Amino acid sequence: MGVDKLIPCSVKLSQVIQKSGCDVLCVIDRQIPKELVEQFNDFRSYDKAFDTMVSCFKSSKLNMPVVYSPLPELTDYHDVRCYQNAAAKSLERAIKAGFKAPLLLVPESDKFAYAPLCTVLGALSELYVPIQYREDVPDKSQRISNLSVMISSPKAEEILKEALLLESGRFVARDIGVGDPERMAPPRIEEYVTKIFKNLKVNVISNVDTITKEYPLFAAVNRAANQIERHRGRIIFLEYKPPQPAKKTLMLVGKGVTYDTGGADIKAGGIMAGMCRDKCGAAAVAGFMQIVNEKKPADIHVIAALCLVRNSVGEDCYVSDEIITSRAGVRVRVGNTDAEGRMCMADALCRMKELAVSENLPDPHLFTIATLTGHAALAAGSGYSIVIDNSVAHCTGHARKLQEIGQMFGDPFEVSTLRQDDFDFNAGKVIGEDVVQCNNLGSSRTPRGHQVPAAFLIQATGLNKHGLDSPKPLKYTHLDIAASAGELPALPTAAPIIALTKAHLN
Repeated sequence: MGVDKLIPCSVKLSQVIQKSGCDVLCVIDRQIPKELVEQFNDFRSYDKAFDTMVSCFKSSKLNMPVVYSPLPELTDYHDVRCYQNAAAKSLERAIKAGFKAPLLLVPESDKFAYAPLCTVLGALSELYVPIQYREDVPDKSQRISNLSVMISSPKAEEILKEALLLESGRFVARDIGVGDPERMAPPRIEEYVTKIFKNLKVNVISNVDTITKEYPLFAAVNRAANQIERHRGRIIFLEYKPPQPAKKTLMLVGKGVTYDTGGADIKAGGIMAGMCRDKCGAAAVAGFMQIVNEKKPADIHVIAALCLVRNSVGEDCYVSDEIITSRAGVRVRVGNTDAEGRMCMADALCRMKELAVSENLPDPHLFTIATLTGHAALAAGSGYSIVIDNSVAHCTGHARKLQEIGQMFGDPFEVSTLRQDDFDFNAGKVIGEDVVQCNNLGSSRTPRGHQVPAAFLIQATGLNKHGLDSPKPLKYTHLDIAASAGELPALPTAAPIIALTKAHLN
């Protein structure tokens, strides 16, 4: 689907403030038009908080309202998200004041090279309207009628075009991530995805016999939900083939748990609320594919899998102590049904491994993206994704590069390292089991609680046979976005689409 249909309103460049046709001027940072200097200085003379809070006032010289959203005094430890946040707050204030056609002055920064792009992205993020609200109340489908941006850079057109492209991917990810357990149940996501990606190769696996035979760990999670037609699981493969011979191959698997009750190990004590966001990994993969579909890289082959399942509880739900043989032939003992994310992704990741090897794909790099563990949120803190490379990806310096790029574009990562301890933790404990899926404590109460699942995904898929010394080493990276995807009541962030795009599609 074209970029213009996935942007919440019309967006255009403006050259002159007075002739912009806008109803409010949004100023961020402290770079202000000369027409406002005197008034700003006057405000500062009697209001010491003027440069610390969002304000709205009328400019007599410009004869138009002004929203001022200042940046903090920047230290060595601030990052470009300051610009994103200030832009979002300026739009939020303009909308609350009732304006419909804001003009955003986009500042440049000596400290952050990509501040203009990130500023526009911050403004666009504030304009998103959830899909169900757009569908149920069509006259509320837009927060404003149009947005104008004034970018002083000579690359203004390029910056705006790139921002709109990136936002189209974030829009798709937010739509899938924000939908409630019924609006974005697996069959409904299939409808949405097939409509969006008419130009990509789409393969939907929904037959329960096929799933049971070829994706047995996913099938276990799907068992209870499969009893209800509208909740039945789907594995959706999306593929982009470049027009030129591929130089590298990206293979992404996203966790799409449309609702997580915890299964038989049910989430109790009020912590089930918000579990419709457990599909944000698959949502991010879909958003990334939207950017791929529009960007059309000349020599990058991309294959994606959305693992869409509801972790329901019922008579046929899977339970702890079951032993299930994975697609890779690994005997897995279930330790906790609330560790369903690694189960639903493992067999699709194994399929990616098989494709990389059997088809001799050029320079393959496998990924899993998931809101996987509370431990990731505890370890990294809200707003930060975690990147974990296997030994092969680690030797290329991938995680640090991704972290560096994420820092530049306001999509930050913390880097974690796999250790032998993580693999030992999952080792089978009795004869007849190869690995244990999980212990029976919450991840936040388990030491190395976000590294252990990454090790499991390597063990359960046979990726441990494709290390540095193997005939076919394979790069694999696990991204835990539990802390960055956005928890209710906040809207989904679409992390880590921006960083992935900048790291792997440029």
